[in-house]
Amino acid sequence: MAPRPTPHIAAPSRPSGPPAASERISRRDQIEQRAQLRQQMVQQRQREMLSRQTTERQTRIDRLQQRVQQLQSQKPEGARALREQQRTLQTQNRLLERERRAQQSDLARQQRLGLQAPAGRAPAIAAAAQVDQRGRFAERFREQAPAQAQAALTTRQSGWAPRQAWRHRHPAVFVAWLGPVFWPYAYSDIFDYTFWSYAYEPGYWAYAYDDFVDTVFWGNDSPYSAYASINPYDYPQGGGSRARQRSSVSARTLQQLCGTPDKGVTAWPLADIARAVRPTPEQRALLDELKAAAANAAGVFKDSCAETYALTPPGRLRAMINRISATLEAVKIVRPALENFYNSLSDEQQASFNALGPNVGERSPQQQATAEGCGDPKSGLTQLPIQRIEAVLHPAGKQKEALDRLSEATAKGVEGLQAACPNDVPLTPVGRLEAMQHRLEAMQTAAKLVEPALDEFYATLSSEQKARFNTLQQVAGP
Repeated sequence: MAPRPTPHIAAPSRPSGPPAASERISRRDQIEQRAQLRQQMVQQRQREMLSRQTTERQTRIDRLQQRVQQLQSQKPEGARALREQQRTLQTQNRLLERERRAQQSDLARQQRLGLQAPAGRAPAIAAAAQVDQRGRFAERFREQAPAQAQAALTTRQSGWAPRQAWRHRHPAVFVAWLGPVFWPYAYSDIFDYTFWSYAYEPGYWAYAYDDFVDTVFWGNDSPYSAYASINPYDYPQGGGSRARQRSSVSARTLQQLCGTPDKGVTAWPLADIARAVRPTPEQRALLDELKAAAANAAGVFKDSCAETYALTPPGRLRAMINRISATLEAVKIVRPALENFYNSLSDEQQASFNALGPNVGERSPQQQATAEGCGDPKSGLTQLPIQRIEAVLHPAGKQKEALDRLSEATAKGVEGLQAACPNDVPLTPVGRLEAMQHRLEAMQTAAKLVEPALDEFYATLSSEQKARFNTLQQVAGP
């Protein structure tokens, strides 16, 4: 009998190695995805909270600014009412400054959370910034000698008036802002540059044009200006110390600059002129007319100073327009009296007059080439701020159309500034004052071209976009 075959019992099936590993990887991916989703939800809630805070803060800032403007427009009667107004104004300004600092902190947090220009555009934006920084009026002065560059930077950061710079044997530079006041030394500059142009840095007007456009968009101390291109730590000062920080401005300094601009460090040295030219009785009478014109010119500056910082681009532009208009009016007051007095002088007297000036080192003819480069494209002034605004605010629809009009207005304004560049510096004070009038008229025209376009664009922005535009320098660095 044949043996019965042993039945075959199948072994229990076991999962293979790879499927088990695949299942573990799948579970790990799910856990990571859930964690990422939770993190995204947390970040989204933080973004929404910050967005609400930014909107609410901008609303508070707008209200505080309106309150400050209302207080400034009031004319209290009596010393007690005036003191009460000043105390209230100081309180409102402190609140406004506190809200502004908090706003900057919020914007920095938003950047950390990714509320900024897309990362893919960052390299292109940075490259564009490097190119556009070279398209400026003062471009050719950026490669000056280290000692000269450091002297200009120190003078500017210190906020020195021309006479203060000369005491340190430094040429005077263009100081764009001192506290809330644009072009703080305009009164003395229109006279001092007229007679002693060699005592000013050769690039004075080039820097003035750059700052005039830059600070509308970037605020005080544009990060792209020719001065900012000088690294203060590259050039040690005496004793190895680094360049000083920008000096603060006292209420007394502002009162002198605005209330009595013909006193102190900005006074006109008419007595020095009289000693140098020894005027005849007839010429003395004409010099007295020039003194009277100088006093009248000082009067037009009294209402052109802002007492509080302009925190918005439209506010800065209006503050600048007020100062430029006052400076232009002062030139028109002084110019006829100056022409009459100077033309009455003999050749010897005119030579003595021209020889006056501060001791700032050897005089040189470097002033004769200030117009070089004026005709080159100024992309650093016209394209860079518009590119930054687009990257930070992401305008769309009507906002983008309004930004395009602002871009066109800015370009036309800069073209007007280019046309006002003289072929050389006139050799007589009368000629220099005439050239200065043309420059100021070009600046005024440019500002009035930009103002309506800027107001229109700003009005289209949301509260959050306004907050980011107001602090463009902090949120738009390459």
